[in-house]
Amino acid sequence: MGDELWQRTGVEMASMIATGEVSSSEVVDAHLDRIHEVNGHCNAVTRVLADEARAGADKADAAVAAGDTLGPFHGVPCTIKENIDVAGTPTTQGLPAFADLVSPVDAPVVERLRAAGAIPVGRTNLPELGLRISTDNPLHGLTRNPWHPDLTAGGSSGGEGSAIASGMSPLGLGNDIGGSVRNPAFCCGITSIKPTHGRLPTYSTFEHDQNPPLSFQVMATEGPMARSVADLRTAMEVLHGRDPRDPRSVTIPLDGPTVPRRAAIVADMDGAVCHQSVLDGVTRAADALAAAGWEVVEATPPELPHCTDVWAHLLANDIGVMMTFARPLLSGELAVVLDGLVEQYPPEVMAPATAHTEYVRLARLWALFFVEHPVLVTPIWTQPPFPHGFDLGEEATDRITGILRYITPPNLLGLPSVAVPVGVADGLPQGVQCIADRWRDDLALTAATDIEAALGTITPIQHLCEKAHAAGALAVVDACQFVPHNVTDVQAWGADLVAFSSHKMCGPSGIGMLWGRMEILDAMPPFLGGGNMIDTVTFDGFTTAPVPAKFEAGTPPIVEAVGLAAAVEFLEEIGMAN
Repeated sequence: MGDELWQRTGVEMASMIATGEVSSSEVVDAHLDRIHEVNGHCNAVTRVLADEARAGADKADAAVAAGDTLGPFHGVPCTIKENIDVAGTPTTQGLPAFADLVSPVDAPVVERLRAAGAIPVGRTNLPELGLRISTDNPLHGLTRNPWHPDLTAGGSSGGEGSAIASGMSPLGLGNDIGGSVRNPAFCCGITSIKPTHGRLPTYSTFEHDQNPPLSFQVMATEGPMARSVADLRTAMEVLHGRDPRDPRSVTIPLDGPTVPRRAAIVADMDGAVCHQSVLDGVTRAADALAAAGWEVVEATPPELPHCTDVWAHLLANDIGVMMTFARPLLSGELAVVLDGLVEQYPPEVMAPATAHTEYVRLARLWALFFVEHPVLVTPIWTQPPFPHGFDLGEEATDRITGILRYITPPNLLGLPSVAVPVGVADGLPQGVQCIADRWRDDLALTAATDIEAALGTITPIQHLCEKAHAAGALAVVDACQFVPHNVTDVQAWGADLVAFSSHKMCGPSGIGMLWGRMEILDAMPPFLGGGNMIDTVTFDGFTTAPVPAKFEAGTPPIVEAVGLAAAVEFLEEIGMAN
């Protein structure tokens, strides 16, 4: 998507490092600089591992110079969710009580990523215990979506989603029991895979994480996140396989036998009302597969809505038990949500033994479905990313299960599912998931690869100042993304003019607290256009105003816009773009 190192994929950077085109030190520094630039806005990275990363880059460069055998991610930065052990850093789970819970060793997946040459540059945010589909907690605060600061980045691996989408990291590790790597992928416009259950090992050095409740044992898995499907496939090659610390993990080849290139498309089901942008995204994916030579058919797997009910009962039963000792560690607002889940899905309606029987029955029916339809393409969420806090409150359970109708079957049934972006609608990412039968992660990845090849990638997101300036605009527009923190930042981005949207944001230093258009302009330093707007004119959703008379003649007008593409088009129309 660009020439900056932080815009490259992991595989691309590994190749550049191996051939000597760039050094690992340059790559790592580029990402540390990017974190410094944008993390103040996103709050995705909770702990920057600058010293460790630079030391790792020095070793990586020495290995290249010595002609050593290099791993597939040699010298490439990565980030790790803060509920996966990284030696020498806290595994906080987003809890203040665990803020100083430092692990002495890496988790198995971190060990394997390091062995492949990757270099951790930071830890990323998550909700408390990973038990929300949005990312906020009392320890580190709210993670913002780089596409729109007022909307969720997803959860529970929302820190990873936001960091990867904004260029702070090309590759990360999360985990998934209810879409936790796919939810952020959808919200932030990246790709991720929830692998077949048991393909990747899970283990923590902390005893409270070593023997999780039964629902977690059968439905949760670690998974990589990235901006390209090629990076996901490479990550799966290095991460998969048995580890004796996880007796559920197995070693099974990633590639399976040849099957018909047939994909079933599901865009609607009973009990799930999808937003039009979601439906349009599924259509785009179906068209991409058809163009790539797939046979595309409409077909619905057995008892799709029932899968979410069984998933919720399995989870609610264990959460009800967990709350007896976890309640003092949790915020009151999360406790309300979890209590609501337990109340709405009580064991009196579906006993745990019945839920597990249903899990096996449904798994059999879906396996038979995959015989005729090797890949299933569905929405990820039923609606676009929601405003912060939408998944809290007494109505949260209905809202969450409604959003996750397509997310939960792969968790319940242990199936591989790849989230892949398919475009942008109304300024927000669109995406689908490609699901396959157990142990056929390769089929899900292949379908996602073909979709990506046709539709492209949509991240990393650049600062709009950078994008508009690169496009030749003489004015620079900020459409709710990465508000510059100070005048120096603005000047560094080559701005001739800066304008801000009227959404609630804050930026320290030169900008101050930003609550609305008039206050934004008042807060701006005079040479950036500060002062009240005069002669305001509205044009196709944009607000323009001549610069107040106290400024020199020839200064461009201020432009307020709601999206980059439309903003650049408008700038061209009024003669302010080259």
